[in-house]
Amino acid sequence: MLPPAVDLFDVERLLLTEGEEPVLSPSDAAARDRVWSKAVQANPALFDGPAVACAELQYREPGVVRLSWVRVTYRHYALRRVPGATALPSLFVNVVQPTVDGRLLVARMSSSTAAPGRWQLPGGSVEPPQTGEGLEESDLAVQAARELAEELGLDAGAKALRLSVVTRGENGSVGLTYLAPPLAEPAVRAAFSAAAAAERAQGREPELADIALVRSSQELANLPGPHADYLEPIIRRFADGP
Repeated sequence: MLPPAVDLFDVERLLLTEGEEPVLSPSDAAARDRVWSKAVQANPALFDGPAVACAELQYREPGVVRLSWVRVTYRHYALRRVPGATALPSLFVNVVQPTVDGRLLVARMSSSTAAPGRWQLPGGSVEPPQTGEGLEESDLAVQAARELAEELGLDAGAKALRLSVVTRGENGSVGLTYLAPPLAEPAVRAAFSAAAAAERAQGREPELADIALVRSSQELANLPGPHADYLEPIIRRFADGP
């Protein structure tokens, strides 16, 4: 089976506007809530916290991405399992962390996550700003840097990250991919080990179970287990070259 198609856009400028969540019919809202309730029963770790969805993505001129975003909660995505209903795509940030020898870091999700065993980039869902405040690209860079620090123990800082590509993949989900400065492999592995140990010391399972460094999309393909749909195109873009 062929992997799902993923659109990848090089980005030099990101234009953000806030939209409104579509109004649901009473029947769709009730069906969504039933699906969400069953999901929580199956996985009590699920939390209906605030999130950001993508209402529209446009790439009409090279390097310029226009994105309309909407405030939702995670319950919104239960609409994907409601026949006839439409869920807005999720919006997330992730980070390409290279090493000085040209390899790229990929991470495997732990068994307690929503995607156990899946290989992906470090990152997470975009969080909405406070009510009445807008969402700026600098806010997204801060969130990407925070994910890198929390998951890998790497404190690159938002100003060191550069928004490089935007992907649109499965369920239309939109990923904003940042590029971090290269680091030596021993520093990357030491930071990851320390971050994982700190989580276990607090009685929590780390979100990432393992990391790997790959030099090409072919090496990525050799990693056993599921891969995020955007991962191979991004690795091909940064490791294999145009």
